[in-house]
Amino acid sequence: MEDSFIYEDTPDQITAINEIKDDMERDIPMERLLCGDVGFGKTEVGIRAAFKAVVSGWQVAFLAPTTLLVEQHYLVIRERLAQYPVEISMFSRFRSRTELKKDVEKLNNGEIDIAIGTHRLLSKDIMFKRLGLLIIDEEHRFGVQHKEKLRKLKSNVDTLYMSATPIPRTMYMALSKLKELSLIRTSPKARLPIRTVTVPYDKEIIKDAINREIDRGGQVFFVHNRVETIESIASELRALLPRISFKVGHGQLPEKQLESITLDFAHHRFDVLIATTIIESGIDIPNVNTIIINRADTFGLAQLYQIRGRAGRSNRRAYAYLIIPSKLTEEARKRLETLTEYESLGSGYQIAIRDMEIRGVGSLLGTRQSGIIHTIGFNYYNRLLDQTIKNIQEQKTGEDIQEDKVKIQRLQIESDFYFPESYITNEKERLNIYRKMLNFKKEEEFITLENELYDRFGKIPEQALNAIIFYKLNMLVQKAELESFSIKKGEAILELNNSKLPAREKINELVNTFNYPVKFDSTGNLKITFSIFREKIFNKRVLYEKSLKIIRFFLNEK
Repeated sequence: MEDSFIYEDTPDQITAINEIKDDMERDIPMERLLCGDVGFGKTEVGIRAAFKAVVSGWQVAFLAPTTLLVEQHYLVIRERLAQYPVEISMFSRFRSRTELKKDVEKLNNGEIDIAIGTHRLLSKDIMFKRLGLLIIDEEHRFGVQHKEKLRKLKSNVDTLYMSATPIPRTMYMALSKLKELSLIRTSPKARLPIRTVTVPYDKEIIKDAINREIDRGGQVFFVHNRVETIESIASELRALLPRISFKVGHGQLPEKQLESITLDFAHHRFDVLIATTIIESGIDIPNVNTIIINRADTFGLAQLYQIRGRAGRSNRRAYAYLIIPSKLTEEARKRLETLTEYESLGSGYQIAIRDMEIRGVGSLLGTRQSGIIHTIGFNYYNRLLDQTIKNIQEQKTGEDIQEDKVKIQRLQIESDFYFPESYITNEKERLNIYRKMLNFKKEEEFITLENELYDRFGKIPEQALNAIIFYKLNMLVQKAELESFSIKKGEAILELNNSKLPAREKINELVNTFNYPVKFDSTGNLKITFSIFREKIFNKRVLYEKSLKIIRFFLNEK
């Protein structure tokens, strides 16, 4: 069956399927997250896992969030397994009640091997006879309540989660080793990155973008996520481009009509599909190489990334236009900046990490979707959890744990800090540099490292310089034995342990040396906030350098 795959397996696909097979053969149930970009071959990996389960005598539940995606999976899987005696059925609103009733009975009797469906598979009347594998596609589209239902369905069942951009909670479960993680980062041959631009609503820009795509024989998605105003947008576009054919698709249309519109678009019977987010999952049309997303600021980061991935599924250059209003919220600005920053192929993993930093990871074992991670900082939270797991594994005593807590310091800065792959391509090399910086004891060692990086790899990019400053700050914070140090919105916040406070004169000297507006907060530990910048737009590098000076002064006085 694997040899009949018409494309060449990518190295990442081979690694992922081997990891999944190994998991399926172990005594404990598989909990694995498969993270790979749209169109990178996750479905094929899922099909091979499903086939392995079926030939071993088990049933498979293949769960997807939308009827369109379920239908696409059904057609693909049926075609891939056509020459094998595998019974496959689809459970969605595209089927009649009579058909569904028959199939539910067959499924409960164990006559259906692979059940592909939407939330319908979570209904009370569905009782698998011998469920062995649960595959959840577009995992980020299922809410926490759905996942609570899934827990009951999948106790002692191998589970494979597939997503280009997992939600923060799932991503963190993978990073915390509560789930195993497989990455597919190798793009299909000849695939090009999607050019992403952020623009205001301008009829001329929209007109040019659509005309350019139609003139090269392509098609266009126009995403407008408001059913009540979608027809007025359609009328506006038809008046603007009278020679181009448009159709509207959204979830409130009758099933047959929506299916007909989707098939007509796939067969190029019209040029532009004006749709809501129903196109986010499952629409795979290689001829669509321009996508226009209206009011992009109202979408989540993972959602934007998924929608953008609907274009550019061929070897042509694709374009994504994110239309935004004149005023943006801070969070929306961060999301859009992230999307335009990570436009290279295979960026889903980085997008998911960034989403986790923006939103928090939520409650790992409860129903809360987003958490309060911003109050303690992702980096510190990460180390706390890691340290706690080690303490339990090593069965440390209370005194040992207290010593470890002293070693863990709290540092939070707003920027991304990492060495980009484009700067240092070797992953082991990057990890070695991070480890090296963690063990530095003097600032001079950072200067030596910068000179070494410049000699070996050339000019140091912004993110890498931020990483160096982060580790330098981390070292100084540890030396100064500060309770925490954070930099956000132009402010540096120093938290001192009340049992280790310096003399009042020294604190006064610290405040007077740096002529910034200062706030004191004595609720709990003493916090001193230095308002380094009052303006909304400021130079982050200058902010970090000034923060370094504050800690240096405090360390010297201490």
